[in-house]
Amino acid sequence: MRVETPPTPAAGTARQRWVLALTAVASMMVVLDTLVVATALPVIRADLGASVTELEWTVNAYGLTFAVLLMTAAAAGDRWGRRRVFAAGLALFGTASLVCALAPDAPTLIAGRALQGAGAAFVMPLALALLGAAFPPELRPKALGVFASASGVAVPLGPLLGGAVVEGVSWPWIFWINVPVAAVLLLLVPSRIDEGRGPDAALDLPGLVLAGLGSSGVVWGLVQGNAAGWTSPVIAGPLLGGLVVLGVFAAWQRHARHPMLPLHRFRSRRFAAGNVVIFFHWASALGAVYFMAQFLQEGLGFGPLAAGLALAPWGLTTAVVPQVAGRLAGRFGERPFIVAGLGLHGLAMLWIAVVADPGGTYWAIVAPLVLSGTGIALCLPAVQSAVLSSAEPRLIGKASGAFSAMRQFGGAFGVAIVVLGFSLSGSYASPEAFTGGFTTALVAAAVLAAAGALAGCLVSRREPKEQ
Repeated sequence: MRVETPPTPAAGTARQRWVLALTAVASMMVVLDTLVVATALPVIRADLGASVTELEWTVNAYGLTFAVLLMTAAAAGDRWGRRRVFAAGLALFGTASLVCALAPDAPTLIAGRALQGAGAAFVMPLALALLGAAFPPELRPKALGVFASASGVAVPLGPLLGGAVVEGVSWPWIFWINVPVAAVLLLLVPSRIDEGRGPDAALDLPGLVLAGLGSSGVVWGLVQGNAAGWTSPVIAGPLLGGLVVLGVFAAWQRHARHPMLPLHRFRSRRFAAGNVVIFFHWASALGAVYFMAQFLQEGLGFGPLAAGLALAPWGLTTAVVPQVAGRLAGRFGERPFIVAGLGLHGLAMLWIAVVADPGGTYWAIVAPLVLSGTGIALCLPAVQSAVLSSAEPRLIGKASGAFSAMRQFGGAFGVAIVVLGFSLSGSYASPEAFTGGFTTALVAAAVLAAAGALAGCLVSRREPKEQ
């Protein structure tokens, strides 16, 4: 059994920089593909003849497999080596990108997106685990700030890249671009990142099955609920069944010899509240992104490239603010940045909902876009720091898996909620009809942000043993 320990300062400085750079680029690629399809959705709908449900699946197939496999990926990293599993995820992600780029129809594209999500599930939690193990607690908030900034670059770059590629070439190229990036990372990772494992030499196979089945049922219900009806047996059955199976999973974890999820960590307010925060944070953020790019095109008549450029003020703050927030969170604690960040984002969503008008101008939403981006960027590195710093070094892989799973569950939940809000009061029939649904969707995003801010109030100061 080999438990990973942080590198020594003498040998670790250059190694730490490589770990930070490679994991940050991998994270940016994964987040980018969550967002890059946003500005391409109208073109994909026209080119492939995709329905509204298929468009939602183009986004959520990625999130479904991502969410379902996250804890499995973390456990596999502890067992077979975090670097090895991280590299396997990169290889799968690159291969799945080829499938998406070559897709001749919507079902094939959805299948490729599901494979991409599986690859992403073996990248993101291992990236956080490798990063968390490479940096000691006192340096971790700053490193996570840089890591979050790299992910933040994907926020403006995703819609902008999607729009530029769709107008300049064609939509499949938003997936082709992943192939060389994944290849370069695969060349560098084996020589630049040290291998590490967790404390458990065996896999919790019953836990893997229970977590996979339960997660699949819940996420399936969330992403299909709007299309099939929330009371339909094909939705209510998997959704309720998934919740029951997840309850059995939690009970099993209390007695398993090699548990996938460190349930005792939920006794820590920082760990428990931080996981609730990231659920609502990503629910609100991804739900808003899902409709924002469409509003610029369907409501204001922008082209894909113009829509991507118009979202730049929203995302540019997420490339800068996290580095500042990461440094300050180590000094002042994470709670102020979490609560203020989600509060600003929620207010911005309400602001846009009030001023959104198909006959209006883009400039009416610029200020709230900046406010929203700033809020999202304040919260993310702070909540990452709260969760990872509350876990013992030997459990950091499993903690990052739980954190990443809650984030992806939140994303699926958020898209389902905002699509439900849109469907209740709007449609794609006209700019006016779309805007009516869009405003309701943003009010739902604001409510989700408020729930995250309330959870953030429960994040306690760092415990003495975590200093």
